[in-house]
Amino acid sequence: MGSSKEMLAGVFSPMCTPFIDEQVSLDGVATNIEKMNQTGLRGYFILGTNGEFKSLTAKESFEVLQTVVKHRSADKVVMAGTAAESTFETIEKTLKAADLGADLVSLLMPHFFAKKMEDDVLASFIIDVADASPIPVVLYNNPSVAAGVNIGADLIKRVAVHPNVIGIKDSSKSTYKNGLESEGDGFSVMAGSAGYFLDLLVSGGTGGVLSLANVFPDACATLYRTFKEGRLEEAQKLSDELISLNKEVSGAFGVAGVKAAMDLAGFVGGNPRKPLKGMLESQKLQLKETLTEKGFLK
Repeated sequence: MGSSKEMLAGVFSPMCTPFIDEQVSLDGVATNIEKMNQTGLRGYFILGTNGEFKSLTAKESFEVLQTVVKHRSADKVVMAGTAAESTFETIEKTLKAADLGADLVSLLMPHFFAKKMEDDVLASFIIDVADASPIPVVLYNNPSVAAGVNIGADLIKRVAVHPNVIGIKDSSKSTYKNGLESEGDGFSVMAGSAGYFLDLLVSGGTGGVLSLANVFPDACATLYRTFKEGRLEEAQKLSDELISLNKEVSGAFGVAGVKAAMDLAGFVGGNPRKPLKGMLESQKLQLKETLTEKGFLK
């Protein structure tokens, strides 16, 4: 897979979890992976926000991971979300994920006791997991789904020097550049949204985990490649298109919008798991018109 920088260089799809009648569709997972294997994606981030990981049982989570590992092509990196509220469970899940073939694990910060999650507590959590993990650890900063718990610049500097903490996926628009000034050797920073993906690349970031990569993986991978080839004007034009598109899909409807757009683009999306609601048929028709008008659907 190469160095830690190479592992995180490019676009990851934060994989959605398809359901049929509220049951996880492992066939749907396999279908999506096999189609995405044919694209320029760097890899797959599973069991994250788009994957509705909080709505999955532990057994289902590991079945999804097994399915992804089984069907991914050899050039794709698999990053699995393994964070739990306790350090103990997080280490258990991390060891299991490594055993099942994940290349990396991603850690969302504990947040049930949000008021107690000071930097000292979070640093201990990260370092303890990184010490125990047989595979590299990537931090996941997403205060919007973590009761406001944020991985700040000072915390990043403290933990980035750990040889097994190799980067951060930052989904916070206000903090996404914090990791760029870390003192960790080989520490990578990935954008968690198309909204600032290109801006982060220009600033020295290495890649992105983009919800739109579930729907239009080739377009997202093309943006990264165009930037790396130095065609900045072309990259900016494509970035503007993807940002506009992102607002219509995940920006407006969240996971339900991503999944509906996946169905339109030929992937297996379906509805979110209850209590989340899927999009209305009228909304899906409007979404189809919008994606067609923008030239992303034939």
